[in-house]
Amino acid sequence: MTELLHSYKSFARTGYQDLIGVAHTQLGGPIMLVWDNLNTHLTAGMKQYIAARDWLTIYQLPACAPQLNPIEGIWPLIRRNLANTAFADPEHPIATIRQELRAIQYRSWLIDIAQAGTGLTLTTSPFEPQ
Repeated sequence: MTELLHSYKSFARTGYQDLIGVAHTQLGGPIMLVWDNLNTHLTAGMKQYIAARDWLTIYQLPACAPQLNPIEGIWPLIRRNLANTAFADPEHPIATIRQELRAIQYRSWLIDIAQAGTGLTLTTSPFEPQ
């Protein structure tokens, strides 16, 4: 799956379909996704793809509900070192974003705070043995 992820700069509908298919094959079980309202998620082709797979469940976030999306709590942490910066070349902002994400990865409490800001709690999957 790593090769699949690195082969895309951004995902089109078929990229999401490929990723979901590979994840299903590698995990060997049902897939549940929580999606925002990215236009690629809402296409007729994607809806047909989802409807044809009984092992795939999509939970669609309501429009304009950033409080339900934990990533919204992460963006401000990333943007703080992007604001008011004159980047030397197109690779400079990419390197800066990667550095910020790596820093967040090693401070997992930041992710916990972002998740807590949604008011949602993590529970065990209905697919995992209790």
